[in-house]
Amino acid sequence: MRADAAIVAPIGEASEKVRSNAPSARAGVGQSVRRREDARLLTGRGRFGDDLNLPGQAVAWVLRSPHAHAEIAAIDTAAAVAATGVVAVLTGADYLADGNRPMRHTPASQSPPDITLVNTDGSSMEVPDQMPLAGDRVRFVGEPVVLIVAETLAAAKDAAELVAIDYRPLPSVTVALGAAAADAPPLWARPSNVVVDAMVGNGVATDAAFAKAAYVARLDTHVQRVTGVPMEPRTALAEYDPETQRYTLYIGGGSVGRARRDVAHMLGVDDTRLRVVAYDVGGNYGTRNNTYPEFALVCWAALRFGRPVKYLCDRGEAFLTDFQARDLTVLAELALDADGNFLALRASNLSNLGAYAASFVPLTKGTELMTSIYRTPVARARARAVYSNMPSTAPYRSAGRPEVMFVIERLIDRAANEFGFDRVDLRRRNLIPEAALPYANPFGMTYDSGAYEAILDRTLALSDWAGFSARREETRHRGRCRGIGIGTYVESQSGAPNEEAVVTVRPEGTVEIGIGTLSTGQGHETSYAQLLADWLGVDNDCINLVTGDSDRTKFGAGSHSGRSIRLASITMHAASRQIIEKGLRIAAHLLETAEADIGFADGRFTVRGTDRAVDLFAAAAAAERDLRLPAELRGPLAGTGEFASRVSSFPHGWHVAEVEVDPETGLVELARYTAIDDVGRAVNPMIIHGQTHGGIAQGMGQALMERCVYDPESGQALTGSFMDYAMPRASDLPFFATDISEVPSTTHPLGFRGGGEGGITPALGVIVNAIVDALAEFGVTHIEMPASPEKVWRAMRAARPAGTIRC
Repeated sequence: MRADAAIVAPIGEASEKVRSNAPSARAGVGQSVRRREDARLLTGRGRFGDDLNLPGQAVAWVLRSPHAHAEIAAIDTAAAVAATGVVAVLTGADYLADGNRPMRHTPASQSPPDITLVNTDGSSMEVPDQMPLAGDRVRFVGEPVVLIVAETLAAAKDAAELVAIDYRPLPSVTVALGAAAADAPPLWARPSNVVVDAMVGNGVATDAAFAKAAYVARLDTHVQRVTGVPMEPRTALAEYDPETQRYTLYIGGGSVGRARRDVAHMLGVDDTRLRVVAYDVGGNYGTRNNTYPEFALVCWAALRFGRPVKYLCDRGEAFLTDFQARDLTVLAELALDADGNFLALRASNLSNLGAYAASFVPLTKGTELMTSIYRTPVARARARAVYSNMPSTAPYRSAGRPEVMFVIERLIDRAANEFGFDRVDLRRRNLIPEAALPYANPFGMTYDSGAYEAILDRTLALSDWAGFSARREETRHRGRCRGIGIGTYVESQSGAPNEEAVVTVRPEGTVEIGIGTLSTGQGHETSYAQLLADWLGVDNDCINLVTGDSDRTKFGAGSHSGRSIRLASITMHAASRQIIEKGLRIAAHLLETAEADIGFADGRFTVRGTDRAVDLFAAAAAAERDLRLPAELRGPLAGTGEFASRVSSFPHGWHVAEVEVDPETGLVELARYTAIDDVGRAVNPMIIHGQTHGGIAQGMGQALMERCVYDPESGQALTGSFMDYAMPRASDLPFFATDISEVPSTTHPLGFRGGGEGGITPALGVIVNAIVDALAEFGVTHIEMPASPEKVWRAMRAARPAGTIRC
C-alpha cells in the first residue's frame, strides 16, 4: 500500500480542487482575485501536520538539555525503558551505532549575486556538524539528548522524567560581544568563537572620505533576537517500507528538497530512497526552511521498530528550539559633506549564530545592502559571525535586510537632527536617480530598476505628510506625544537557483501544475492559476497546483528569498509555450491545415479568418487518444520549464509610520502606517497587500515588543511561552494605507519581483524613527528595540530628569 493512501486525514488529496471560493471565469495577471485556497483552510479542510496519522504509529518525544553548556558524563535509561507504554529510549550513541551520521550545516551564501565573505586572516570558516541527539556535550538549552518512543505522548513524557543524565555544567555565553571576546568560554575546539571575520568594500577610500567629512553621524545598536512563532509548531511523521526499502517523511516544513537531501545524508542512504511530503504549512517566515533533527530521528525510529513514528513539537519546545533570527550588533558611521551629500559609510556587523552555524545569509545579505538606495560613493564593513550558547539563527523574513535598513535609516535621522537638515530633503538629495540605474552600490551589488523618488513623492502624499503638524497638535491636546517616521529599503532576492515546473493539460478539462515551490500562506494556488489563465486562456478554477512532494518535483527548493513568483513565472511560462507549440501542431493535423495558418488565443487554436477551431482540451484529448497523430505528438499535452540562475531582483519602497506615546506610562501605539512597495509587476494586488500587512505586523512586533531573552549567567531562556514573549494583536495595529508600484525588473524576463518581504524590511527603522521624533522635545535621540513602555518611560525621564514629562 502506498504511504499516502494510509494517511488518516480530514480531507482528500492535497491537489483537491476547491470550487466554492475559486473564480468561476478567467482572471489573469493584475486582477485582485480572492484566494481560492481560503475556503478549504477556513472551513477545517486543511491538511496540517497534526492532521496526519498512520495506522499503528508510535509517538516520539525528545528529552532536551536543561543546560546552556555542559558535558554529558553518563545517561541512564533503564528506568525509562521499563516504564509502561515505552517502545524504546534512544541516545546519541545508539544513533551512531546504527550507522547514522550527524547533520551537516551549509551556512554560506558565497556565489553571485551575493558578496563573498573571506576571513581577513586567511583562516577557513569551520562549520561543525550537529548531532541530532547530543553525544558528549550540549551547547544550548533545549538541545536534543534522548529520544523516547512510546505508544502515547503521555507515556513518552512520563518516561522522560525517569531518564537520569549526569551533566557537568560549563561556563556559557549568550551575548555576541561577550562570545567574541578573547577570554570567552569556547564552544568548539578552535581558537575563537568567531567563525567569520571578513572586510568588504574599500577601506582606504572610505577612511579618506571620512577624513574630509564635514559631519559624521554615529549609531551603536543591537537588533534583538526574535523567533518566528508560526501558528503551527513543526511536525514530523515517518514510515519505512521494507519491500521498497524507502522512507516516507511528512513534514510541516518549507523545503522538501532540502529535507530529502539532508535527511538522506544523515541516514546514510541515497536520496532516491527518501520521499518527503509537505501539505499545508501553518506559517514559516524562513525559520522552517532548515532541516530539524527530529526529521531524521523519526525516520530512524520507523526503520528500527518497523512502524510509523510521529513527532509533534509543542509551543514550549518551539520557543526553545526553533531556529531564531536577527541578533545583530552594529557600530556604524555615515559621513556627509557640508551640503548633506553622503560621502561614505563604515560599519562593523556582528551576527550571533547560536551554537551551530545554520546560516551566514543574514550577515551576507545585510552587509551587502547597507547603503540602501542612497548614492554613497564608498563604504567599508567588517562582517563577523560568532558562536554562542543559544539556538541557531537562520534567515527570517527578508533575512538580514531589516537590520541594516534600520541602521541606515536611523543614521540618516540622526544626521538630520544633529546637523540641521530636513530629514525628507536629506533622503531625497542622496537618492540614486532613476537615470543612473542599473546602479552598482559600493559593495558591488547592482540594482536593476526603480523609481525611487517618484515612490517617495507618492508615499508622502498617501501618508498626508504635510498634514502631520495638525495631527500632532490634536494629539498634544489629548496629553500624548505624536511622532512621524519615514524610511526606504531595498532587498536582494535570489534564493536557490534551480526550479522546474511541469504543466499538463488533461482531456477532462483541467490543467495541472507540478512545481517545487511550497506555499506557506502566499496564495500560490490563486496567483499561479492567474498566470496560466493569461498564457493558456483557460478558466482559473480548472487549474490545480501540485506541490510539496519530492517524488513529484525535481528540485523542491520551497519558498524563500522572494523566489516563488519569480522562478515559478519563468518556468511555467516556458512550459506554457511548449504546450502551445505542440498544440498548434496537433491542431494543424486535426483541422487539416498548415500550422502557420493557425493562431492561438483564449484557449483555442483557430484557423485564421474562419470559425474552424479546436480548444486546448480537445487537443489534449487527441494527443492521448487519436492514433492518427504522428508518434511525436502523442502522449500527454505537457510542457516542462527549467531555470537555473541566481540573477537577483531588487524590490524597494517607502514607508511612513506615525505613533502616539503616553508620557505617563511610555506606551507606544502605532497610529498610522503607509507603505508603497515596488514588485515589478503585480500578479494579484490583493494578495500583495495582504503580504505587506503581515510584514508590517511582524516589523511592528520587533520594533515594540518581541525579544528572545536569555539569562546572561546561566544561558536559560526566559521567554519560553506567550506569557513571556509578546506578540502583536489585531488591536495593536491600525488600518494600513498601502499601494503598489510597478516598475518592471530588468533582470527578470517577465519583469517580476517578489512581494512578500517589503512590509517588514523598512518597518523597524520607520517605527523607531517615529518614536524618537515623538520624544525629540525631551532630548531623546535613540531608542533600542523593542521600544517597550518601560524602556520609553525610562528614556524620557533620563533625558529630562528634573523636568515635567508632558507633551
